[in-house]
Amino acid sequence: MIHEEAAAKIHVDHLGKMYGDRIVFSDVSFDVKEGEIVSIVGPSGCGKTTLLRCVVGLMGPSEGSVEISGAKVDGPPDGVAMVFQNFGLFPWKSVAANVAYGLTVRGISKKDAAPRVQELIKLVGLEGFEKAYPYQLSGGMQQRAGLARALAIDPSVLVMDEPFAALDAQTRDILQLELLRIWDTRRAAMMFVTHSIDEAVLMGDRIVILRGRPSTIFDIVDVGIPRPRAHTTVDTERFRTVRDYVWRAVMQQAQAEIATAVDADAVRIDS
Repeated sequence: MIHEEAAAKIHVDHLGKMYGDRIVFSDVSFDVKEGEIVSIVGPSGCGKTTLLRCVVGLMGPSEGSVEISGAKVDGPPDGVAMVFQNFGLFPWKSVAANVAYGLTVRGISKKDAAPRVQELIKLVGLEGFEKAYPYQLSGGMQQRAGLARALAIDPSVLVMDEPFAALDAQTRDILQLELLRIWDTRRAAMMFVTHSIDEAVLMGDRIVILRGRPSTIFDIVDVGIPRPRAHTTVDTERFRTVRDYVWRAVMQQAQAEIATAVDADAVRIDS
């Protein structure tokens, strides 16, 4: 569990983002503490990925600010790794070369990087596939390689944008628990963006719920489930209580938007 007095590793302060005249989100404020996982959920189009990209400095906000380790973010900061939903591997590089990429960019020689690369390949369960190329791997194996690459730089902040969205249900379930196992050995501060409410509850210590047009924070929920977590976690009363609350919060807006669209179609038909 995360102690209340733990330091904020990520501090998001009244963040907002606009594209032209359209406001994507506004007045978003929250912290991610040392050794904490914060899940971000909300209806499609509410700006979850855009928020994440602003947090890690891949795009600038229109208002507000982000601090990581007490320093204002105005570009990709050191010590921050990101895992994307489309795996993001270089197709012309082997598994070992992909995992080593962040180290070689930092000027570490191939020889010096080799022990670290092999350690991470073992950690994510890809031993024996060091020389394989991405096209030779299943989706789950590609995502394991992407995770190993992110961990290679020993990040203090790990940001994940729907990392399991492209996987089948069985592989997704396996990798959720694998990620939690790996995270337990390192405890980086993590932001985890997902469309899956079950996944948000299983992964997160807290859940930030975005709602509205433009979106703002509807609620920040304390999950309140002890770690380590296992496949049996989803059968607990606390898991069901939190999941049902978050589901209702997210679906209220989705259902309202569907009703509005149906009403608009009815008007067009009548006219």
